[in-house]
Amino acid sequence: MSTSPQFAPSIKLILQNPSSESGSAFGPGIAALCTSVRETGSLNAAAKSMGMAYSKAWRIFKETEATLGVTLLDRDGTHGSTLTPECERILSAYEKILADLRAQAQRETKELLG
Repeated sequence: MSTSPQFAPSIKLILQNPSSESGSAFGPGIAALCTSVRETGSLNAAAKSMGMAYSKAWRIFKETEATLGVTLLDRDGTHGSTLTPECERILSAYEKILADLRAQAQRETKELLG
């Protein structure tokens, strides 16, 4: 007896600045870094928790800021880092859009492929 395969949709969301020529954008990587900075209060701690070099995390933030034309991170020297209000707004929008897309994709996958 054969059973129907199970399907689970996978969504990758990227927010881009259409007027930028750079390939950098706000996607899963920078979103994860932002979330980790929010939780740890430090870019260094966020990078370490993700198994990433601080220099790479810093470069990702700088490239994304340049592409989007906004400051995402406020550094307070040895006291850590915080997300700017603009970054919080972008991250919240990103998370909401992604959650909505995932829910819609799950509904439609179930409906179409049962």
